[in-house]
Amino acid sequence: MNYRESTYQAYDDKTIHYKIWLPPDEIKLKAVLQIAHGMAEHSGRYEEFATFLTNHGYGVYANDHIGHGKTAESSEELGFLAEEEGWQRVVKDMQQLTSLIKGQHPDTPIFILGHSMGSLLTRTYIQKYGKEVMGVILSGTSGKAGLSGELGLLICKLETIRLGKRGRSKLMDNLMFGGFNQGFEPTRTKFDWLTSDKIEVDKYIYDDFCGGVCTTSFYKDIILGLKEANSADGLKNIPKELPILIFSGEKDPVGKDGKGVTEVYEDYTSGGFDDVSLKLYKDGRHEMLNECNKEEVYRDILGWLDRVLAKSHVNL
Repeated sequence: MNYRESTYQAYDDKTIHYKIWLPPDEIKLKAVLQIAHGMAEHSGRYEEFATFLTNHGYGVYANDHIGHGKTAESSEELGFLAEEEGWQRVVKDMQQLTSLIKGQHPDTPIFILGHSMGSLLTRTYIQKYGKEVMGVILSGTSGKAGLSGELGLLICKLETIRLGKRGRSKLMDNLMFGGFNQGFEPTRTKFDWLTSDKIEVDKYIYDDFCGGVCTTSFYKDIILGLKEANSADGLKNIPKELPILIFSGEKDPVGKDGKGVTEVYEDYTSGGFDDVSLKLYKDGRHEMLNECNKEEVYRDILGWLDRVLAKSHVNL
């Protein structure tokens, strides 16, 4: 495997860090998968998955979003996107990475995978830039928030008045994630809902870039982002021929134990999309790429990528 890290300048001159994993020299590059990571994590957590893909001819590019990982200039910047329109800024950064990939690998197909918050960003991305990628993979996504989302926005406004846009809101953190462990009691840690693999949970807990309490403005951004990702008007802007793979754990609290994920699948299928697949993994939690059966998940994703390439008559 060929690996390196680099940076690019965002449209607002922010320095964005990203990672590249490419196949060994003896393996031909078939396509590139761009990854959008989730909330309170970073691109480095996808190394094992990326290594698997490189051994099968796929390159992987993944950036650290603003307010995350190495892109955050300090610990104070972790969990903060922007003073205004943070969600849209992250989506633009993702599009810039796509353009960078195209410049480095002309005529090479590009897929995009988003996990959790990254899945919502990706769903917003394809509303605007869907023609730039060959296929979309959504991991651990969620459906409409409904009245709870409106209540969350109201509380965000009150918390912003109390703490400021950069204030850390333990109240919002508890409202959004406090109930996620309930289905897994007795629990060992506050992050047992992520995966049943205890080693992966501990790696997350001891990672300085993971799991922190975010800012009031961040919680506002993610609630608005969830609303935009699930909007009926946004759905109309996605190319209907774009293949979409949706997968999640059957016990993922983010996707309401599969109900929210199925809702997203039904929105796409009823919206007239040509190729939409759904896979709910039995007993799986939120991070299927880090679950105990992750090798099965890796193989399923590889099979889907190869199928879409073959269907598109790309030379494998």
